[in-house]
Order: sequence, then C-alpha cells, then structure tokens
Amino acid sequence: MSRVLALDYGEARCGCALSDPTGTLATPIEVIERPSSRRGMQRVVALVRERDVARVVVGLPLSLSGEEGPQALLTREWAGRLAARLGPAVPVELHDERLTTKQAAQTGGSADEDSRAAAHLLEAYLAAGAQA
Repeated sequence: MSRVLALDYGEARCGCALSDPTGTLATPIEVIERPSSRRGMQRVVALVRERDVARVVVGLPLSLSGEEGPQALLTREWAGRLAARLGPAVPVELHDERLTTKQAAQTGGSADEDSRAAAHLLEAYLAAGAQA
C-alpha cells in the first residue's frame, strides 16, 4: 500500500494527516492556510508530491442525518479542482467526516485540531478499506 493523505477542508484552513506506507497509522501534519487560494492549492499539490502520496481523501461534511449542506457542496467543488490539478495518477476521494472535529477536540494532543480531525478521518477511511 502507498501513503494516503487525508484533508479536513475548510475555507480558512485545511487540516492534513498522512498514513504510513502500510496504511496502518494516521499522523496529523501541518495545516494549510486558505487552501482554496492559488497559494493554498499549490501547497496541497506540493505536499502530495513531497510525501509521495498515492491517494487523497477529502472529508465530506455531512449532517448527522447524512444530508449534504452548503459546506459539502463547497468541499465537493474544491476536491474536484484538486483532482484536476493532480490528474489521474493520484485519485481524490470523498469520505464521510461526521464527528471527526468532535473526536479531535476530545482526544487532544499537540497537533493542530484541524489536522487531528483529518487523522480521525484517515483512520476511519483506512479501517473501511481494510474491511472491504
């Protein structure tokens, strides 16, 4: 398996977490400021290349009932722009991120809360893949 990058997208900040090459561990890494700006998008693309990422997972913010609201639409649009920038060699997937921010707040740690939320997203994604 190759590294997976999880992104907890927000217009102001994007939390990031990276898997180990075996797809077992999820580690929060640096936050990217203003990811929808030209500089922010360039930083995300550079991160994918620098860390030898084979797949990107973007958290899809659904309501507790599973419905998509305005933030989910913005996230889908941004993920589409990222996928176009990365090309077919690095697939971009969306994955349900419900409750990851709450989990990040509860677990604490020294990493930024947005990146801890991305790590919870990545753990859920990796666990789902292991079962499939």
